[in-house]
Amino acid sequence: MFSETDSLDIKWTVVVSSLSLISHLQDCWVQFQPRLILGAQFTKSYKLNLILNNLGFKRVSFIRILHSLMGEVVKDLTAGTVGGAAQLVVGHPFDTIKVKLQSQPVPLPGQPPKFSGAMDAVKQTIAVEGVGGLYKGMGAPLATVAAFNALLFTVRGQMEALLKSEPDTPLTISQQVLCGAGAGVAVSFLACPTELIKCRLQAQSALGSAGDAVKYSGPLDVARHVLKSEGGARGLFKGLVPTFAREIPGNAAMFGVYEAIKQYLAGGQDTSKLGRGSLVVAGGFAGASFWVSVYPTDVIKSVIQVDDYKNPKFSGSIDAFKKILASEGVKGLYKGFGPAMARSIPANAACFLAYEMTKNSLG
Repeated sequence: MFSETDSLDIKWTVVVSSLSLISHLQDCWVQFQPRLILGAQFTKSYKLNLILNNLGFKRVSFIRILHSLMGEVVKDLTAGTVGGAAQLVVGHPFDTIKVKLQSQPVPLPGQPPKFSGAMDAVKQTIAVEGVGGLYKGMGAPLATVAAFNALLFTVRGQMEALLKSEPDTPLTISQQVLCGAGAGVAVSFLACPTELIKCRLQAQSALGSAGDAVKYSGPLDVARHVLKSEGGARGLFKGLVPTFAREIPGNAAMFGVYEAIKQYLAGGQDTSKLGRGSLVVAGGFAGASFWVSVYPTDVIKSVIQVDDYKNPKFSGSIDAFKKILASEGVKGLYKGFGPAMARSIPANAACFLAYEMTKNSLG
């Protein structure tokens, strides 16, 4: 079919094409290798590494890549834990007052509400429960703060790595928003049961009338009660839908605003030289943006999670929204907004500052 000359031309074409393909694969390997950051991809990259080494490619250490990944995860774990602890200590009393205001029953016609406002809630809480009452429910988030913040910052960090075109290229603000949304999806599964336990403990004095016995003695008691009497493990995830609706847009807004403020203060995309004061300002604005964007959703989440299991007032999130709007108006969707904002600015400023300082100190 082919002459000897044609056959020789075809052979040379195949050789040249093969060499060109191998050269192209080598370039792609050098560029793509640092971005193989997930476990399954590591396995594949290790096998591909062996094949490419046999073709004469420069050896890339699988162990070195793994160590690099684990180093970043450990940094995020440590820095996230420190940041979360700082946020919790600073912000928990404000959060307690917020939940008490959100979950107090609607007063009967002509009757005053249990709490007339944030300061009244503080006074009544201290009078009845002491200063420790402001820290009620802190055990649940404190026990999970390491896991929660490790998950939040690690997922965000891994998404940043996937979206970067070059290792040292800063992401755009819209990309940071996407990273925050992705982190919000992941943390919702941990936030939901933690928030349920916390809200039950914080709200029980507001929900009960004077002289009522305390229903729960602590976080473990809440968990045991829910597992035994409210549908098992499924009961701990009551309010998961509004938790998603809070965490996804909330974290998208928070990380987007955090990066936007940092870039504004730095005068460009390089924010590595910012001082502590600038990080505090950026963190404070970021925390405020979280609650501004999702506060009504948080109110719905709280009332769903503290709702009585046997005699529920609400059949779901939409029903809760309609009933709150009908009985209390738009104002009812912003109960506790003052304490939430008062908490968010110092608490998130402390969180981001502690996170950045800890991560920088780890190299």
